[in-house]
Amino acid sequence: MYPEELIAPMRSELTNVGFQEFRTAEEVENHLKDHKGTTFIVINSVCGCAAGAARPGVRFALDQSDVKPDVLATVFAGNDAAAVAKVRQHHLPYPPSSPAMALFKDGELVHFIERHHIEGRNAKMIGEHLVEVFEHFCK
Repeated sequence: MYPEELIAPMRSELTNVGFQEFRTAEEVENHLKDHKGTTFIVINSVCGCAAGAARPGVRFALDQSDVKPDVLATVFAGNDAAAVAKVRQHHLPYPPSSPAMALFKDGELVHFIERHHIEGRNAKMIGEHLVEVFEHFCK
Protein backbone atom coordinates (compact mmCIF):
# COMPACT_ATOMS: atom_id res chain seq x y z
CA MET A 1 0.00 0.00 0.00
CA TYR A 2 1.12 3.50 -0.76
CA PRO A 3 1.38 6.00 2.10
CA GLU A 4 -1.86 7.98 2.26
CA GLU A 5 0.04 11.29 2.37
CA LEU A 6 1.61 10.37 -0.98
CA ILE A 7 -1.65 9.59 -2.76
CA ALA A 8 -3.92 12.16 -1.09
CA PRO A 9 -3.23 14.78 -3.79
CA MET A 10 -3.94 12.18 -6.50
CA ARG A 11 -7.23 11.25 -4.83
CA SER A 12 -8.19 14.92 -4.52
CA GLU A 13 -7.76 15.54 -8.26
CA LEU A 14 -10.97 13.56 -8.66
CA THR A 15 -12.79 14.14 -5.39
CA ASN A 16 -12.41 17.91 -5.85
CA VAL A 17 -14.49 17.67 -9.05
CA GLY A 18 -17.30 15.61 -7.53
CA PHE A 19 -16.09 12.01 -7.40
CA GLN A 20 -17.02 9.91 -4.41
CA GLU A 21 -14.56 7.31 -3.20
CA PHE A 22 -15.39 3.66 -2.83
CA ARG A 23 -12.92 2.28 -0.32
CA THR A 24 -14.46 -1.15 0.26
CA ALA A 25 -15.85 -3.98 -1.82
CA GLU A 26 -19.18 -3.54 -0.04
CA GLU A 27 -19.45 0.08 -1.15
CA VAL A 28 -18.86 -0.92 -4.77
CA GLU A 29 -21.25 -3.87 -4.65
CA ASN A 30 -24.01 -2.03 -2.79
CA HIS A 31 -23.89 0.78 -5.31
CA LEU A 32 -23.79 -1.27 -8.50
CA LYS A 33 -26.32 -3.92 -7.50
CA ASP A 34 -29.22 -1.49 -7.06
CA HIS A 35 -28.22 1.60 -9.01
CA LYS A 36 -30.47 2.73 -11.81
CA GLY A 37 -28.73 5.14 -14.12
CA THR A 38 -25.10 5.63 -15.03
CA THR A 39 -22.01 5.30 -12.87
CA PHE A 40 -18.52 6.22 -14.06
CA ILE A 41 -15.76 4.60 -12.00
CA VAL A 42 -12.13 5.62 -12.39
CA ILE A 43 -9.54 3.15 -11.15
CA ASN A 44 -6.97 5.72 -10.07
CA SER A 45 -3.24 5.04 -9.92
CA VAL A 46 0.11 6.59 -9.02
CA CYS A 47 1.57 5.97 -12.48
CA GLY A 48 2.59 8.69 -14.88
CA CYS A 49 -0.21 8.04 -17.38
CA ALA A 50 -2.76 8.54 -14.59
CA ALA A 51 -1.15 11.85 -13.64
CA GLY A 52 -0.47 13.11 -17.15
CA ALA A 53 -3.46 11.84 -19.08
CA ALA A 54 -6.16 9.94 -17.17
CA ARG A 55 -7.09 12.34 -14.37
CA PRO A 56 -6.66 15.48 -16.50
CA GLY A 57 -8.63 13.80 -19.31
CA VAL A 58 -11.49 13.03 -16.95
CA ARG A 59 -11.55 16.61 -15.70
CA PHE A 60 -11.47 17.89 -19.31
CA ALA A 61 -14.46 15.70 -20.21
CA LEU A 62 -16.47 16.88 -17.22
CA ASP A 63 -15.74 20.51 -18.14
CA GLN A 64 -16.61 20.02 -21.81
CA SER A 65 -19.59 17.69 -21.77
CA ASP A 66 -23.16 18.80 -21.27
CA VAL A 67 -24.06 15.17 -20.54
CA LYS A 68 -22.50 13.51 -17.53
CA PRO A 69 -22.89 10.22 -15.67
CA ASP A 70 -25.32 10.25 -12.75
CA VAL A 71 -22.60 9.11 -10.33
CA LEU A 72 -18.87 9.74 -10.44
CA ALA A 73 -16.83 7.33 -8.32
CA THR A 74 -13.23 6.29 -7.88
CA VAL A 75 -11.14 3.55 -6.32
CA PHE A 76 -7.38 3.69 -5.86
CA ALA A 77 -5.21 0.83 -7.10
CA GLY A 78 -2.57 -0.05 -4.55
CA ASN A 79 -4.64 1.17 -1.61
CA ASP A 80 -8.32 0.37 -1.92
CA ALA A 81 -7.50 -3.26 -2.75
CA ALA A 82 -10.88 -4.83 -1.98
CA ALA A 83 -12.79 -2.06 -3.76
CA VAL A 84 -10.54 -2.31 -6.82
CA ALA A 85 -10.95 -6.10 -6.88
CA LYS A 86 -14.74 -5.72 -6.77
CA VAL A 87 -14.75 -3.19 -9.64
CA ARG A 88 -12.52 -5.58 -11.60
CA GLN A 89 -15.04 -8.38 -11.07
CA HIS A 90 -17.67 -6.11 -12.58
CA HIS A 91 -15.55 -5.17 -15.60
CA LEU A 92 -14.87 -8.71 -16.75
CA PRO A 93 -13.95 -9.93 -19.35
CA TYR A 94 -11.44 -7.07 -19.41
CA PRO A 95 -8.24 -7.89 -17.52
CA PRO A 96 -7.04 -5.92 -14.47
CA SER A 97 -5.76 -2.53 -15.50
CA SER A 98 -4.85 0.70 -13.76
CA PRO A 99 -5.50 3.37 -14.45
CA ALA A 100 -8.76 2.40 -16.08
CA MET A 101 -12.26 3.79 -16.50
CA ALA A 102 -15.55 1.92 -16.45
CA LEU A 103 -18.99 3.22 -17.31
CA PHE A 104 -21.94 1.25 -15.96
CA LYS A 105 -25.60 1.68 -16.83
CA ASP A 106 -28.09 0.14 -14.42
CA GLY A 107 -25.19 -1.77 -12.87
CA GLU A 108 -24.02 -3.30 -16.17
CA LEU A 109 -20.73 -2.43 -17.86
CA VAL A 110 -21.32 -0.50 -21.09
CA HIS A 111 -17.86 0.98 -21.81
CA PHE A 112 -14.35 0.29 -20.55
CA ILE A 113 -11.09 2.12 -21.09
CA GLU A 114 -7.99 0.07 -20.34
CA ARG A 115 -4.55 1.38 -19.47
CA HIS A 116 -3.29 0.71 -22.99
CA HIS A 117 -6.00 3.09 -24.26
CA ILE A 118 -4.61 5.78 -21.93
CA GLU A 119 -0.87 5.33 -22.43
CA GLY A 120 0.52 7.39 -25.28
CA ARG A 121 -2.52 9.64 -25.46
CA ASN A 122 -2.81 13.11 -24.04
CA ALA A 123 -5.48 14.41 -21.69
CA LYS A 124 -7.38 16.18 -24.45
CA MET A 125 -7.65 13.00 -26.53
CA ILE A 126 -8.91 11.03 -23.55
CA GLY A 127 -11.28 13.81 -22.57
CA GLU A 128 -12.73 14.11 -26.07
CA HIS A 129 -13.30 10.35 -26.15
CA LEU A 130 -15.06 10.49 -22.77
CA VAL A 131 -17.31 13.31 -23.98
CA GLU A 132 -18.46 11.04 -26.83
CA VAL A 133 -18.94 8.12 -24.42
CA PHE A 134 -20.99 10.24 -22.01
CA GLU A 135 -23.13 11.62 -24.81
CA HIS A 136 -23.79 8.14 -26.15
CA PHE A 137 -24.56 6.29 -22.91
CA CYS A 138 -25.67 8.92 -20.38
CA LYS A 139 -28.62 10.58 -22.13
